Amino acid sequence: MSSPVITEIRATLALAAPLVLTNVAQAAINATDVALLGLVGPDTLAAGALGVNLITACLFFGTGVVTASSPMLSRALGARPHAVRDVRRTVRQALWSAVVLAVPFWLILWHAGAILVAFGQDPALSRAAQGFVRATMWGLLPAYGFLVLRSFMAAVGRPGWTLVIAALAVLVNAGINAVLIFGAIGIPPLGLVGAGIGSAIANTLMFGGLAAVTVVDRRFRRYRLFGRWWRSDWSRFTQLWRLGLPIAVTLTLEVTVFNAAVFLMGLLGTASLAAHAIAIQIAALSFMVPLGMAQAVTVRVGLASGRGDRAAVARAGWTTFGLTTGFMCLMAAVLLAVPRLLVSAFLDVGDPANAEVVTLAVSFLAIAALFQVVDGAQAVGAGMLRGLHDTAWPMAFALFGYWVIGLGVGVWLGFHQQMGGMGVWIGLASGLAVVAVLMMVRWARRETLGLA
Repeated sequence: MSSPVITEIRATLALAAPLVLTNVAQAAINATDVALLGLVGPDTLAAGALGVNLITACLFFGTGVVTASSPMLSRALGARPHAVRDVRRTVRQALWSAVVLAVPFWLILWHAGAILVAFGQDPALSRAAQGFVRATMWGLLPAYGFLVLRSFMAAVGRPGWTLVIAALAVLVNAGINAVLIFGAIGIPPLGLVGAGIGSAIANTLMFGGLAAVTVVDRRFRRYRLFGRWWRSDWSRFTQLWRLGLPIAVTLTLEVTVFNAAVFLMGLLGTASLAAHAIAIQIAALSFMVPLGMAQAVTVRVGLASGRGDRAAVARAGWTTFGLTTGFMCLMAAVLLAVPRLLVSAFLDVGDPANAEVVTLAVSFLAIAALFQVVDGAQAVGAGMLRGLHDTAWPMAFALFGYWVIGLGVGVWLGFHQQMGGMGVWIGLASGLAVVAVLMMVRWARRETLGLA
């Protein structure tokens, strides 16, 4: 007979594996865009990086709100495994929230060029980024919808379809973007705008595919997720936003501190900005694993919490923390061992014209390797606490760690100590480390006191 820890490891990995691979597939869509834009040239890549960071800030804020459905669904199913009505009500209000979020973000993103110029970015790059953003932003609403349905499938323990749909979207996105960026089959080359159109189409297909599965698959059909979707449930809507807003702010604080780093790189020059775009994409691909583990541990902790099983709550949290830390140590070793090989996926490292960008990207990856472990720890720590519906303190930790420590150290080292991009990256690592420690101290206190 397996020990409880071994059983938990198996359950966590079975849930996390499709979620991790889905995250990798979603990140691969962005990585494909960056790689294709890198073939056009450093200026195009830099403009794309500016646009992506504006889109990402909006995407992650909305992600925080709509994925609050995950701990809500998990706790409900932990308490009552056949809570069909509760599940349907939560999913419906999460989809309503997706619409509420998308509309104001569309209005803001339409003026991307002016926003970037206001942040001191190059006017020519800002104009180019605006065209990209205006095309990409229409994928926000379906992206939110996809996240809601993914949370639902994870909560009921069947996340496999999300991986299938996301993997297909990677292939579709690569094909469409190659045609639209460079031109083919009678379509003129659209450059950045083409990349934005391709990404919007990919997000729409991902949501459409997952929605079709929930309607057709008998294991999901009984929940009738889209039945009477117009019916309001204001108490559930308020509950979701009360839980989701702190998550949204936490994610936004993390994403926007990296966005701020992009703007700082823009002040240092196009080479630093392009190198940062490459290094952050590589680090982001690695981060998909702890992100998936965080999503899984939210479900596992939520189910145990719903059952009132404190021992299972602690076991679920610490097991996932150990698995994630081990993986991120391995990834840190990879980033240190073969940085030029990783950069070569985005730029021709043998081209003298790219020498400065390649050198900077390699140096940034050295710092990224050092914060892999703490990045994984803070992500999983937040997921563990979300399973307990504990989201306010993590928000405060993020504000202090990312913006006071991370950005403060980055600006001081990068500009006042003349360390340039390396100083900015060291600041990011410092902020992640502080947040990781605070998250785990909070979890240890709650778990020790039995406040599950």
